[in-house]
Amino acid sequence: LATGHHARIVWNDFSEKYMLLKGVDENKDQSYFLFTLKQNEMRHILFPIGDFEKTDVRRIAKNQGLKTAEKKESQEICFIRDNDYRGFISNRVSMKGCKGGDIVNRDGDVLGKHDGIHMYTIGQRKGIGIPAPHPYYVLGCDSERNTVIVGTKEDLLCNGLIAEDLNWIVFQSLESEMTVTCKIRYRYTPAEATLIPQDNEDVQVTFSEPQRAVTPGQAVVFYDGDVVIGGGWIKESI
Repeated sequence: LATGHHARIVWNDFSEKYMLLKGVDENKDQSYFLFTLKQNEMRHILFPIGDFEKTDVRRIAKNQGLKTAEKKESQEICFIRDNDYRGFISNRVSMKGCKGGDIVNRDGDVLGKHDGIHMYTIGQRKGIGIPAPHPYYVLGCDSERNTVIVGTKEDLLCNGLIAEDLNWIVFQSLESEMTVTCKIRYRYTPAEATLIPQDNEDVQVTFSEPQRAVTPGQAVVFYDGDVVIGGGWIKESI
C-alpha cells in the first residue's frame, strides 16, 4: 500500500525491525499520526514522498502534468463541511451530550454558562464569554457534571502525563526509564521528557519543563531524533 504521508519506513539490519521515521520535510511531517503501525503492517507500506520536501513534490507533479500540482492545501478534516466541527458533533450525539451547563473555576465556583461541553477544548481562550480582568482558558471538561472548568494561563501548565494503550515500534515493551522527545499534539514543538514504565503497562511521562494544555484523549508520540519509538493515548495530566 502506497500513501502520500510525509514519513519514512526503513529496515534496520541490527534490530531486524522496520523503523518509522519523520518525513524529510519537517513542516509536513505526519509521523505523529502513524505511531500505531505494527511491524507486519510496515512491511507492506510505502511512503514515496517521505524523502521529499513539499516543494519538490509539487515540482514533480507539475512536470508530470498533474492538475493537482497547484491545488490549494487542505488544513482541516476533509469530511467536515465548512470546518464546522461543533455542528458535526451536535448532529451526531444525543441532546443530553449537547445540553448547556455551568462554567466553573477549579474551586467549583460558577462563573458562567456554556451551550455544551463539545464546544470547548483544553487550552481554548476565545469564545468563553466570561468578563474578567484577565483571560480565562479552558482547563478541562467534566462530562459527568456537564461543566467546563476554566482558569489562568499558568493553570494550563502540567509537569507530565499518564499514557495508556501504548504501541512500541523499536522494542517490545518499555523495561526501564528512557529520555525522549515527545509531541502531545500534531502542531507542537517536541518537548524533552522521561518515560517511566508503570506496573499496569501504562507509562508516566515527566517533562523536563512544564507543558501547556495536555489533553486526555489525544495522542502522545515519542521520538529519538527522527525515529518514532512509539506512542499512546493521554489518559490524564499530572
